Amino acid sequence: MSTEVKQKQRLQERFEKVVVPRLMERFNYKSPMEVPRIIKIVVNMGVGEAISDIKNLDRAMEDLKLITGQYPSVRKAKKSEASFKLRKGLPIGLKVTLRKDRMWNFLDKLISVALPRVKDFKGLNPRSFDGRGNYAFGLSEQIVFPEIDYEKVDAIRGMDILIHTSAKTDEEALYLLALLGLPIRAY
Repeated sequence: MSTEVKQKQRLQERFEKVVVPRLMERFNYKSPMEVPRIIKIVVNMGVGEAISDIKNLDRAMEDLKLITGQYPSVRKAKKSEASFKLRKGLPIGLKVTLRKDRMWNFLDKLISVALPRVKDFKGLNPRSFDGRGNYAFGLSEQIVFPEIDYEKVDAIRGMDILIHTSAKTDEEALYLLALLGLPIRAY
């Protein structure tokens, strides 16, 4: 049994056996199908330095591919901005949308390996919800993930991580993510 399968099973099993019953009890759901779930995780990486050298985009793409296990899509500039020497259509970012097994694998790796490796980490901000049960936060370094070899890194790049849930309120989503083990600090 591969480690990817074990990680997925561990977090999904926790969701089914611990999180669902506790959410049903806390919010008085009548059916397990009412319980909020994580729908997808979107990882964005801005690569502004690709304007001057396109090889930076390729290196960032390789890093993001290693981290997520999925090939990223290239995001292009929507409009020109002279002060940034940016022209419409230039590649300036990368995006990966994770669902199902890859999503569970990435979330488990994020919670158990990457976030504990962040320097001076005190927990994630509980006010980063969007009002509809989705949670967004940023990491300033890609080197917190174990797949990235520090010796081969050409530049430190940050990324934004968005966790989309089916929760209708931020309170439901906060409780869901906290029960899954995401280290969100108390108010």
